[in-house]
Amino acid sequence: MNTTEFLSIASAVVPDRLALVFEQKRITFQELEGRVNRLANAFAEFGVEPGDRIATLQVNSNEQVEAYFAAAKLDAVYVPLNFRARADELIYMLNDSGAKVLLAGSRYADHVRSFAPDLETVEHFVALDTHVEGWPFYESILASTAGEDHFPDGDDDDLTAILFTAGTTGEPKGVMLSHESFSSYVLTNVTPSDPEEEGRNILTVPLYHIAAMQAVMSAVYGGRTLVIQRQFEPGEWMQLVERERANRAMMVPTMLKMLMDHPEFGRYDLSSLDVITYGAAPMPLEVIRRAIEKFPGARFINAFGQTETAATITMLPPDDHVLEGTSEEIEVKLKRLTSIGRPLEDVEVRIVGEDGHPVDQGEVGEIVASGSRLMKGYWHQEAATAETIRNGWLYTGDLGYFDEDGYIYLAGRAKDFIKRGGEMVSPQEVELVLQSHPAIDEAAVIGVPDVDWGERVRAVVVLKEGQTSTEDELSEYCRVRLSSFKKPESVVFIDRLPRNALGKVLKRVLREEYGGPV
Repeated sequence: MNTTEFLSIASAVVPDRLALVFEQKRITFQELEGRVNRLANAFAEFGVEPGDRIATLQVNSNEQVEAYFAAAKLDAVYVPLNFRARADELIYMLNDSGAKVLLAGSRYADHVRSFAPDLETVEHFVALDTHVEGWPFYESILASTAGEDHFPDGDDDDLTAILFTAGTTGEPKGVMLSHESFSSYVLTNVTPSDPEEEGRNILTVPLYHIAAMQAVMSAVYGGRTLVIQRQFEPGEWMQLVERERANRAMMVPTMLKMLMDHPEFGRYDLSSLDVITYGAAPMPLEVIRRAIEKFPGARFINAFGQTETAATITMLPPDDHVLEGTSEEIEVKLKRLTSIGRPLEDVEVRIVGEDGHPVDQGEVGEIVASGSRLMKGYWHQEAATAETIRNGWLYTGDLGYFDEDGYIYLAGRAKDFIKRGGEMVSPQEVELVLQSHPAIDEAAVIGVPDVDWGERVRAVVVLKEGQTSTEDELSEYCRVRLSSFKKPESVVFIDRLPRNALGKVLKRVLREEYGGPV
């Protein structure tokens, strides 16, 4: 299905229901479709044709949702950019994608102007939220453009979005996603618009991330109201949930922890929350157990996927978060809370060895996926595409293993594995043990060069406020819980782990700062 139909259906079924709530704006589905049509006509007047790229540089806002659907109505391609990216990264992404139009928030206007001479293809700059001298203003464009509907000609397999990966090593890669990439998940896992069923999603994940794109598609198809937060801030998030009675949220582990640690957490009424989906980074067992206690009325879902898979491919459902039953049943569920669940029905997932063949149960290998929702490839990077998609299987770069019940447990990234004296050490396995120590708030494990062993295990830890520990204590704590060669042989204590916008620890930064030889 073409994703523009998600909006058309919702506008027909629940026209007067709020589609978007963003600060002072409250836009119904019917109004949203009208705004999208006017924007599509404005893009057409700019000379946008099928296949052209339209980029955005802005924190979360209603305009980005509108820009995606307007681009799709013209069979153009939407390119949301990371607003935290450096100038050289933005230049690369805009030139690599060949963007014809760039919509930017006023806070980024001077930044864009500073590197505009280096942009090779951008013909039109549009100011999103306030007037910028020399740029047409978004709302003025909508007010002066006709609202005739556009009907795309493209089919399900046509390109609809390019999402750039974080680019932690080398240049960012543009992940090519089709309409089918999104609709295959949505049509299988989301209930369509219903006049009798209302829902309200609070959206805080940045809209250049696949999790946010999936949330938008699901909400629009489901006729749910999207409550948009510019950027995550825990106090404001709680205010929005209380005021708008949001019943669905997508969080990353860091966000959940920040909420529960907030001094005013108990002052807000968050009882409307029915479903909290989390993912994008590993969830410490201590954090999810605490969240289950602190949000007693909510059902939790662990969703695992990546940009290249376009959406969730495995899920740990709400039932596995209910810590009830016999002591043996609870013990099993506690173990499963450290997993990423089981594959969804519309995608095939395997764990394979270096030869590409499935490994035995319990054996660590690379997680690979197959199905219609996978990316079309990397934009302008045929070699990288061929390395990632082999014989119809997408190699995720994530390592893991199946247990006897079909649950998958992550073992880290293939490139992060530590090779110590011929033994392979999973950083994530060591991190889970460290995070169970009562004095540790956060932990990350890296390999450091060593003449005798090739690499040794180093832990970088953040202690809880008021707590103390030593290298010897933590090493011994791990030794009695892991094979001896896996224990940290050196420990660095720091105030905070470096993370990206979605809470993933930046191992590259840790290796640069703390990866010197033992």
